[in-house]
Amino acid sequence: MKEVFLEGLLLQASLIFALGPQNLFVLESGLRRHHHITVSFVCFLCDLSLIMLGVAGAATFFNHYPQIKIFFGVVGVGFLLLYGFGKITTPEESFVVGAAKAPGTLKSVILKSITFSVINPHAYLDGIVLIGGYSAKYSDIYLRLTLGMGAATFSLIWFLLLSLGASVMMPFFQSPKRMRLMMGSAGLILLFLSAKLTLDVYGWLLETYPETASVLHFGPR
Repeated sequence: MKEVFLEGLLLQASLIFALGPQNLFVLESGLRRHHHITVSFVCFLCDLSLIMLGVAGAATFFNHYPQIKIFFGVVGVGFLLLYGFGKITTPEESFVVGAAKAPGTLKSVILKSITFSVINPHAYLDGIVLIGGYSAKYSDIYLRLTLGMGAATFSLIWFLLLSLGASVMMPFFQSPKRMRLMMGSAGLILLFLSAKLTLDVYGWLLETYPETASVLHFGPR
């Protein structure tokens, strides 16, 4: 059981290090010291839910209904575009680091944490399809759940390290100009991720509806 738990821990470690929208949000919350521990735990609970669904066999459901993946992809593109442009266009004077002046209530922070964790098809691909599919090699449901708990445990460790580490770095970002640079860079990354996700959705559309290939063909014929 211990070996299976560690296997899940290492599997999630190989998936979570990418600088995606969820990690960026946790990092920003840590820099602002604004409910950053709450953000870490909400993101962990979302990851835990998706991973447990995956090891319980939800990947089969998504394979049967790829339209759901496409739907979340389209919603994810729109969300990343709006949030990315918001980061880039926010006035410099609004970047004041510190919990006392950080915007947003606890409720809004929790909702944003859930949104960044769930409205992202790659979260489903990692938690449900990849980890869930990998766990299928174990016929014993308890072993699959143990692997899932190992993966979820690394999520918790990672989010806490990310938010607390960013919190320690806060003095460096006391300058609004440095925060402007950091948030502008985050916005550009989010826009890049939205473009990448758009290409992914395009590929999923072609896989699900091959007959639309001629309609969605953008290059020379």
